[in-house]
Amino acid sequence: MYLYEHSISTKGAQQMSKVTDMVREDIRKSGLEQGIVVVYSPHTTAGFTINENADPDVVHDMLCGMERAVPTDADYYKHVEGNSHAHIKTSFIGPSQTLILHDADLLLGIWQDLYFCEFDGPRNRRFYVKIIEG
Repeated sequence: MYLYEHSISTKGAQQMSKVTDMVREDIRKSGLEQGIVVVYSPHTTAGFTINENADPDVVHDMLCGMERAVPTDADYYKHVEGNSHAHIKTSFIGPSQTLILHDADLLLGIWQDLYFCEFDGPRNRRFYVKIIEG
């Protein structure tokens, strides 16, 4: 088993950053060809999703859709830090993703990438990649 730690700096209050290549580099370093890859964010206001990689409008639409469903400045939030929206969005997205490692690469669809989702930025974040042979 291999564990890798990454740092990522977000610039926007809410953004989705492609991290697929970072994970692929971890796979290369591990030398493994078959198994499971888990990516995990230890933050309560940032997580991971897999989605469209070809049209940047999809990321825009996803962030806008989440903002509409869970507005940043709703008057009913009680959390003193003012980031309740980020906690809710992260709970919807989830703190981790599990991917299949096959023939030394991630088994993703042609239009898919892995995204780190920031909902309370800008921030300096970290995330982990665990690669399990199998």
